Amino acid sequence: MPKHIFIVDDNAGVRRSLRSFFDSQTDCEVCGEAADGADAIEKAKEANPDLIILDFSMPHLNGLDTAAILNPLMPEIPIILFTAFDTAIRPSDASAYGVSAVVSKTEGLGALANQVQHLLNGA
Repeated sequence: MPKHIFIVDDNAGVRRSLRSFFDSQTDCEVCGEAADGADAIEKAKEANPDLIILDFSMPHLNGLDTAAILNPLMPEIPIILFTAFDTAIRPSDASAYGVSAVVSKTEGLGALANQVQHLLNGA
């Protein structure tokens, strides 16, 4: 049974790339997408994900504020902040907002996939 991933990024190209990448993995399936934090809060509850990937810099609500709202609603769901602004985010701040991990977009999809597997497998 594939694990369901919910993608939140204001860049449609990034969402397409992430969807294509994770849909090509045999153990993952994208269950939904959102273009900003406010949209994510509405859609994530219905998508029933096993993991959420959030961008940091988005309109309406940034990734940390979105995580702070989603985490109490879905406390068992790991949240990865996938961002180009990773050096500006302290791990303790991310954790306080309910983020399980921060992955730099410059590290690429391989680093993101490793973190997804780590969190989904409870390792």
